[in-house]
Amino acid sequence: MRIKKFFEKLFNWELWNFYMLYAPIGPVWFWYCLRSRSFWFFSSSNPTITFGGFEGEGKKEMYDQLPPHLVPRTIYILHDLPFEEVKKKIAEAGFQFPFVVKPDVGMKGVLFRKIENEEQLIKYHERMPVEYIVQELITLPVEVSVFYYRYPDQQQGVVSGFIQKELLQVSGDGSSTLKALIEQHPRARFRMEEMEHRHGHRFQRVIPKDEVFYLSYAGNHNRGAHFTNLHKEINASLLAVFDELSHYTGQFYYGRYDIKASSIEDLKQGKNFQIIEFNGCGAEPNHIYDCGMNIWQAYSEILRHWKALYRISRYNHHNGTPYWSFKRGWQFLKQSQKHFKMLEKYD
Repeated sequence: MRIKKFFEKLFNWELWNFYMLYAPIGPVWFWYCLRSRSFWFFSSSNPTITFGGFEGEGKKEMYDQLPPHLVPRTIYILHDLPFEEVKKKIAEAGFQFPFVVKPDVGMKGVLFRKIENEEQLIKYHERMPVEYIVQELITLPVEVSVFYYRYPDQQQGVVSGFIQKELLQVSGDGSSTLKALIEQHPRARFRMEEMEHRHGHRFQRVIPKDEVFYLSYAGNHNRGAHFTNLHKEINASLLAVFDELSHYTGQFYYGRYDIKASSIEDLKQGKNFQIIEFNGCGAEPNHIYDCGMNIWQAYSEILRHWKALYRISRYNHHNGTPYWSFKRGWQFLKQSQKHFKMLEKYD
């Protein structure tokens, strides 16, 4: 079984880890660094976001630059606040169970949780080593990602990617245990160590017939979510929605919006949707996954986005947004990676 899984991973590029996937095209990234004379050429891409949104920016920083009516109700909790104060703050903000929690500075869905009751909240608060957010649970039925970029000297941008997400989940048959369902799942079976860590205490539970059990509430590829390509749905109406968002502060030029909406058509009309997150220049064009691309098509799409990122960053640099110095960027990345590794230990 292990040998079979090894070869399945080897011949399916979508299962490769980050370094294995990106190593062959790494020289192109280095070439952009040389042309810019800066290792951190991307830092000028989104001028009002720390490090251009490559890594380590806080969610509060993002939400404060988006239209308030399009962002879920959110409050910020210090990790060392007494729990009674936490309860008071949550109650004063009008939250009721369930809601979601996640680190203010986080990535890849680490420590993202849906909180159903006070017991779960206590455990989460006691475990969290950093500031986190409490956020309204958005129950709109459609979850999508929209990748958008705009050259600063142009009024209209490009919607380069549009996907719908399906969270990692299994459906019960009334006789199989959760462990058996995970072992049969086309993606979850490659994540058994993670699944055991998260759900091992439930492995022997028999899931009732047709009951959906969510293995992760994070809609990320690295968390096992499945994507459906909506490229054919990209049209002038959808572009107009994201052009307007890009011009809201005049400083969002490159990144990916993660959104919940009532329907695709409503999103195209700019209504009945909420922006869960905006990911800046560190965002991956995740429409390369689950869309039938071979490795060369995926590389072509990644390189297209890198070229746009380089052009946007260079333009902003020449118009007054400096690249970060090597020392500043290096120290920030080290701190960010240290922070992320700490979060992974608590996840």
